[in-house]
Amino acid sequence: KRLKEPEEERRSWRIWFYDTFKQAIGALFIHFANVFLSDLTEEDPCSLYLINFILDATLGMLLIWLGVKFVSCIVQRKKNTYLVFGEYG
Repeated sequence: KRLKEPEEERRSWRIWFYDTFKQAIGALFIHFANVFLSDLTEEDPCSLYLINFILDATLGMLLIWLGVKFVSCIVQRKKNTYLVFGEYG
């Protein structure tokens, strides 16, 4: 995807790496948390893993979206240009 972006809109390699690394760390954390939690139950660990994954992909994303909106409102109100989401310059 990165190489198909127009060059004038492309993020630097360092910023791209940080964004990708952040996503990988989050995915690893959730994966190991789900594996750990599924080991704690007497039920089928695969079904519990699936339930945790679905909850993370729905409720987790909703909470993150609400958090981003909340922080964005505070940033706009305080007129802090360094904390605007998606602005890397």
